[in-house]
Amino acid sequence: MLDKSAQILETFLPDGGPYRLAELVERTGLTKPTAHRLTADLVRLGWLERSGAHYQLGAKLFEFGSLVPRRRDLRETALPFLQDLFEATHETVHLGVREGLEVVYLERIHGHDAPWLPSRIGGGLPLTCTGVGKALLAFSGAELLDEVLARPLPSLTPYSITDPERLRTSLEKVQVAGLAYEEREAAQDVSCIAAPVFAGGTAVAALSVAVPRTRFRPAQLAPAVRTSALGLSRVLRRGM
Repeated sequence: MLDKSAQILETFLPDGGPYRLAELVERTGLTKPTAHRLTADLVRLGWLERSGAHYQLGAKLFEFGSLVPRRRDLRETALPFLQDLFEATHETVHLGVREGLEVVYLERIHGHDAPWLPSRIGGGLPLTCTGVGKALLAFSGAELLDEVLARPLPSLTPYSITDPERLRTSLEKVQVAGLAYEEREAAQDVSCIAAPVFAGGTAVAALSVAVPRTRFRPAQLAPAVRTSALGLSRVLRRGM
């Protein structure tokens, strides 16, 4: 039963739903009576919530997720630097970490006129389509890069890089500059600058600023992103 319950919960990755019972049955392959019984149990436990005919993830899961020590400690340490970066730019800022071949966002701060972005706290996006993901991928070792390049590269917009050699060249530039640039690859009208955060020899996280394309001024934004990432890296190294 635990495995089947996990199947239902994992159905909500990566977009979070909501889903009808029939959709959960189709996505999990469970029988309708089994899915109905398990969803009722998950609602009772607070792991799912029901609104009419739709199910979505429950608040109890958010409580558990916020208590994961590695993510919680990193987010709390990074928050002052994210706030400084937001105050310096007044644009949307992100903190992300790598989970497999995705970047998972631990924090996002945005203003009232922020553009639409596919990123969300706790959600994941392909490493290769985001500034944060590229900053992580460029400093996570050759083995991971080879694994990524051996697969078809995902695309979120027509501007996402899907050519392996072009991506490799882009990441080589990131390694030289210490900054990753993303131009309309995750959202059509948004560009981004990101910088890796280190606690040792590899990147443990990355910070970014995402800006509407019409306001994108790399020369003005890059120093603020770099300064915040370096400051957080120093604090993390002292903690080690």
